Amino acid sequence: MPAADTSDLSHIRSLTVYLHGVRIGVIHRLVGDRQLYAFDQDYVDDPDRDTLSLSFKGQSGQLVTVPRPFSARVPPFFSNLLPEGHLRSYLADRAGVKPGREFFLLAALGADLPGAVTVQPDDAEYDEQFPGRDQPAADTRQQADAPLRFSLAGVQMKFSAVSETAGGLTIPADGWGGSWIVKLPSMRFTAVPENEFVMLTLARAIGISVPDIHLVETHQIAGLPSDVGRLEGKCLAIERFDRSLDHKRIHTEDFAQVFGLFPNDKYRHRSYANLAAVLRAEAGEEDTDEFVRRIVFSVLIGNADMHLKNWSLLYPDRRTPTLSPAYDLVSTVPYLPDDKLALTLGGERNLQRITPDQMRRFSDAAGLPMSPIWETVCRTVEDTYAAWQRLYERALLPADIETRIDRHLEMVVYSFTGENNS
Repeated sequence: MPAADTSDLSHIRSLTVYLHGVRIGVIHRLVGDRQLYAFDQDYVDDPDRDTLSLSFKGQSGQLVTVPRPFSARVPPFFSNLLPEGHLRSYLADRAGVKPGREFFLLAALGADLPGAVTVQPDDAEYDEQFPGRDQPAADTRQQADAPLRFSLAGVQMKFSAVSETAGGLTIPADGWGGSWIVKLPSMRFTAVPENEFVMLTLARAIGISVPDIHLVETHQIAGLPSDVGRLEGKCLAIERFDRSLDHKRIHTEDFAQVFGLFPNDKYRHRSYANLAAVLRAEAGEEDTDEFVRRIVFSVLIGNADMHLKNWSLLYPDRRTPTLSPAYDLVSTVPYLPDDKLALTLGGERNLQRITPDQMRRFSDAAGLPMSPIWETVCRTVEDTYAAWQRLYERALLPADIETRIDRHLEMVVYSFTGENNS
């Protein structure tokens, strides 16, 4: 079955949106290349409806139902379901769709999106061309001729994969629904998969929830497209937290979706205090404390890239949000020594200038009491420093990267505590 191109899709005027396999609304394509999303009345009237996004929750808790048109792009919640950068270009080319035509890209990739949302053209002909849109990923992963489909898109190219009994990973030829995300080696920076593996392992060592992870050699990944198959080195395989063990979908949204922002605004318009305030209101004190711990951990390891799309909520009961497991924990300072925090923390972005004053400003802006926050800070600093000293996985890092992380950690510990541990 050949991939559809824009000319094949150009007559489609609407995309039907499903949540957990139940129709909830329609994305309409209007004249002038405008798109708007409207909920179905049945979804609006259901008092027990599943949550699509906090961005549709009004100040008094009501569902926001007033449609708003967007030029050229689909509405922000749906735009954030699509991959970014080189990955978007790659998949758009495979699907025969222009990368900037989000409506058509969503039509082509809508069967395997992050979370429990699926999207399909409101057209019987395209039900046949893109089969299995409302089916669990495991039921459709053998369709080898369909365009590749990915989840949790990010800066690095990621492939949806399934674990084999031999312990390796394979990429279904069409990319449909595996339970793993596989990150390939970076062509620009050294040992990025190893870096993330070590940082996630360190996070787990101090009690931060992280998905199951494995380092595998690139040549162990079956089914890689020929244009990326020449890469050498290790890949990082990460278990998808938006899929259950029986391949059912668990709904999720990132904080760009929560705030109704487009992906290119993931570094702007919000601070870490804004995220903490949402978590306190929607998920509760425990998740807010965990969020603070992850912020401090990211500062300690020199992870500057914790933008809005690197924080997500899960909806395990389909209605109430909880903070997702941590992901994309990479020490960026070995590659970009002058890198700044993705968002402001107490009005500061410099990783080495986060002091008790910044944490106090953060707590004030988030409306949180400082005393428990500072307890979390001190505990995280102490636990992370001790775990790093005994972490044998750090031997996976090249010596220069390990040294830079070690030096950064020492400086940040001093910024937080005023104590030199060297």
